Amino acid sequence: MAVTTRTLGRSGIEVSALGMGCWAIGGPWAEGARPLGWGRVDDEESVRAVRRALDLGVTLFDTADTYGAGHGERVLGRALAGRRDEAVIATKWGYTFEEQTRQATGEDPSPAYLRRAVTDSLRRLDTDRIDLYQLHLGDLPLPRVDALLGTLEDLVAEGLVRAYGWSTDRADRAAAFAEAAPHATAVQHTLSVLRDTPVMLAVCDKHDLGSVNRSPLGMGLLTGKYTATSTLPRDDVRGVAPTWLEWFRGGRPAPEWLRRVAAVRGALTADGRTLSQGALGWIWARSARTVPIPGCRTVAQVDENAAALRLGPLAPDHFAEVERQLAALRTAALRDADRPHWPMPPIPTARP
Repeated sequence: MAVTTRTLGRSGIEVSALGMGCWAIGGPWAEGARPLGWGRVDDEESVRAVRRALDLGVTLFDTADTYGAGHGERVLGRALAGRRDEAVIATKWGYTFEEQTRQATGEDPSPAYLRRAVTDSLRRLDTDRIDLYQLHLGDLPLPRVDALLGTLEDLVAEGLVRAYGWSTDRADRAAAFAEAAPHATAVQHTLSVLRDTPVMLAVCDKHDLGSVNRSPLGMGLLTGKYTATSTLPRDDVRGVAPTWLEWFRGGRPAPEWLRRVAAVRGALTADGRTLSQGALGWIWARSARTVPIPGCRTVAQVDENAAALRLGPLAPDHFAEVERQLAALRTAALRDADRPHWPMPPIPTARP
């Protein structure tokens, strides 16, 4: 059964059930010598990919001011020129960066920086409003988040922001944020067939939040194109694998995650889907609130992911088989006490 749209939490904003993640189209940026992008990209192909996504019914585009140190927002704005009203733009703020050097420089959770950041994002995106504005600092203490709410509400009243949210994997903080923030409408969090997040989905249900899902394809592992011998280039964030990036290690796919991919491949592709389409179908079957945002930087990637919209959620029997295959493996994968919440690298830094 096809799935085409979702309502983004309590905002009433309608979005496509599939979004496009725009981290990769930001191109190279770094913290010192450590890359934070996905390597070099072709801006013209990125523009074509965004426009192709629109043509295929994808309306939600998720970026951040720090992707490419501002370059990602500029590329997205150029791609949406003349078609802005067809799109729902989600961007993020909280990390600081230097545009000319494309260097991440730290973070700033102050209300003054929030006001400056939204003005800069509007300029780079060449738009008069941001549909979903997301706090990018996933581990910010709640008192510091509360200090931002007055400014966020002012931005909504001024029409510069339609609704706002938080990119975090901390369910307790997301719940407290939803209770305190009048126009909070979404939480962006990790969710994939490899890493289920039932507590966060429960928070979304309780507080009527949209569930925007980052890493729905395990940063590429669920495309099926990586094997134990694959090596990622050094200018790709996955090629150096910082501590918060669990899917890759030493520039190669982590063996434990490749085993999980192998365990579910058959059930995800049993009805003729590709592996990535099956992984997206699992997310839609998992919850009616979910909006996965797989990253794309080529038209071909957009075509494959958007085709999943026509296929819809996994059938109940295929979903049940995936759960059966993963039952033992998922117990280990959910031991969050043994690993930092994603993402939580050393401070100060910048993160997706």
